[in-house]
Amino acid sequence: MQLAHKIIIADDHPLFRAALRQAVTQAVPGIDIVEADTLAGVQEAVEQHADADLVLLDIHMPGTHGFSGLVFLRGQHPGVPVVVVSGSEEPHVMKRAIDYGASGFIPKSAPLETISEAITAVLEGEEWLPQELTDNMDDVSEEDQKFAAALASLTPQQFRVLTMLTEGLLNKQIAYELSVSEATIKAHVTAILRKLGVHSRTQAVIAAQRLGVEPPKTEV
Repeated sequence: MQLAHKIIIADDHPLFRAALRQAVTQAVPGIDIVEADTLAGVQEAVEQHADADLVLLDIHMPGTHGFSGLVFLRGQHPGVPVVVVSGSEEPHVMKRAIDYGASGFIPKSAPLETISEAITAVLEGEEWLPQELTDNMDDVSEEDQKFAAALASLTPQQFRVLTMLTEGLLNKQIAYELSVSEATIKAHVTAILRKLGVHSRTQAVIAAQRLGVEPPKTEV
């Protein structure tokens, strides 16, 4: 049976991207692999490769804030499964990834054979989590689920603006980075506040931080 023909690997560590490439090739020989090392790069890759069968996503890449990248990708490209690959291996982090729409969670400490097994399972339509993951964990709160749905409704440009707001940039700085006018950024901010149901930039940043994940102490 033919599985997938294209996978997007999104991780900012070249050595780990190489390890993922090896695991993917082992799981699906001859597959086409596209790589990205920032969230903006992932967005561009998914837009250019709408036929991708899977995204392997590191939640600690530049441009991401915890699960915000996952939620955004699932909202903008619901037909493309996303598997989180991360050094943050706490059970509650894995469970939140699934609750926010991931098709699986692969710990970076997993051996290549396990990563290949997980990729194969997801490409066959299954959901994959480490066997040791327990079931007695709290679900994502209703409030966080509502915020995730609101976040998923943002346009790509609005998401970029929100990401820069969480990094502490001013409208003028964001306008410069995105090569648009400050008035355009103000309009984006107004739309973001409306969609997120908040009344200030500070409230938007605080809300976005709810999707955060503590980075692992050591990364591959």
